[in-house]
Order: sequence, then C-alpha cells, then structure tokens
Amino acid sequence: MTVEQIATAVDGSIVCGETFRKKEIATACGSDMMSDVMAFYHDRGLLLTGLVNIQVIRTASLLDLDGICFVRGKKPTQEMTDLAEENNLFIIETDMPMFPACGKLFAAGLKGN
Repeated sequence: MTVEQIATAVDGSIVCGETFRKKEIATACGSDMMSDVMAFYHDRGLLLTGLVNIQVIRTASLLDLDGICFVRGKKPTQEMTDLAEENNLFIIETDMPMFPACGKLFAAGLKGN
C-alpha cells in the first residue's frame, strides 16, 4: 500500500512527509508501548500509536521505520513533525481508534510482523 492509500483507509490525513505520498509500505504494527515496538517489530514500515511525544519519533527513527500513524485523534506537536521530517518519516493522523485502524489496514492488504 502507498502512504496515500493508508491515509485514505483510516480516514486520516498526511501531516508531514507529503513527498512520501506514493511510497510503498508493506508492514505495520500497533502499540502504545515503545518498549514492545523495540522488542518485537523488526521491519521497516508503519507504526500506529496513540502515544504522542517526542520519544515516538525517536523510536521510529532508531528502528528505521517509514512513518507513524497517530490514532484516536492525537495530534503531533510542531517539534515532533520537525524531527520526523529531519529523519525522513511521514506522519498520518486519524480520529479512528487503534483496533479499527489496524483492522482496516490489514483488510486492505498491509501485513503485520
């Protein structure tokens, strides 16, 4: 799926990383615990989370993820979007809860890890 298709599937919008709109993403994970992401997710791809702080961006960068989707209507700060852009990450935001967002992406063909 492309970043644009992901945003559409979760009724979301791309907040930063517009240049990645056509980038293909193959896998995703969903967690609010960055320790679980670090321990169990080993693919490049998308992180879905409701945790909104700078550590999410740092974790995604450290793990070489492609981007982040903030669920439950969470909004990243300017500091977060700036750091995401510096680290070549895209950010999507959606009002959808995590479970339905993950389900929609899985049904659309995005694989888990």
